[in-house]
Amino acid sequence: MSRWEFFRNMTGESDYCKYDLAGLQAELEREREMKEMLEESVSDLRSTMCELQERLHSVDGEENEWKTRYETQMELNGQLERQISVIHERLEDLRGNPVDRLASIRSYDDMPVETLRQCLKLLTEEKSDLQSQLRDCHLRIEQEGKAFHKTNDERRAFLSEIAKLSSTVEVQRRQYFTQPQRATQSKQRSSVRHSTHRGKQTSRKEEADSLKGKEREEDGGGVHAKGGGGGGGATAERREEKKTQRGSRLPTLDHCLKHNS
Repeated sequence: MSRWEFFRNMTGESDYCKYDLAGLQAELEREREMKEMLEESVSDLRSTMCELQERLHSVDGEENEWKTRYETQMELNGQLERQISVIHERLEDLRGNPVDRLASIRSYDDMPVETLRQCLKLLTEEKSDLQSQLRDCHLRIEQEGKAFHKTNDERRAFLSEIAKLSSTVEVQRRQYFTQPQRATQSKQRSSVRHSTHRGKQTSRKEEADSLKGKEREEDGGGVHAKGGGGGGGATAERREEKKTQRGSRLPTLDHCLKHNS
């Protein structure tokens, strides 16, 4: 429903009772959104206008580059217009007598001295204008050359800076991708070392336990033999030898355990 139809319905030209409250609220919400959009556009236009006014005031500065270019271009346009007018005059003279191409030169023979002086003065002014135009062109070429070299140096500096930053970013990216792999490899190596160390300790403990069990069995056999009677001397000798052997073995095992721990 358009805005005009809505107002017609509200003024009574049609039955506005047909529209429920939800439809009216939706229409009001759309109108509010439209108002906000218009306010934003108006604020943007105002800010743009302020910027243009600031730029217009800044143009009045004497050191403004665009003002200098404009004045130079206006002077150049004036010189070109004068040259165009002179060329048109010569063209009209040639069209007047197309057969005799040297008529414009022969016409100087019939001119009085005063007219020749005026022509010489005009030609001298034209020559001076052309020389000034040539000097302006040389000056513009020199200025534009300096500006070009300056811009080119800045471009090279920017390119070198971009290359340095790109290399730094590439190195950081490679480090970022290689760090997780190194961490995973170090974890795997540490787990392998830990498991190997545990296996060595377990095997050494088992060897020590087996040696102690054998010694206990041998000690128990010696006790039984002592209770038997006749072979007590030999049994006592064997027990002393085993004790000395056990005393010589235990320091070696303790030294190995301390060295591995």
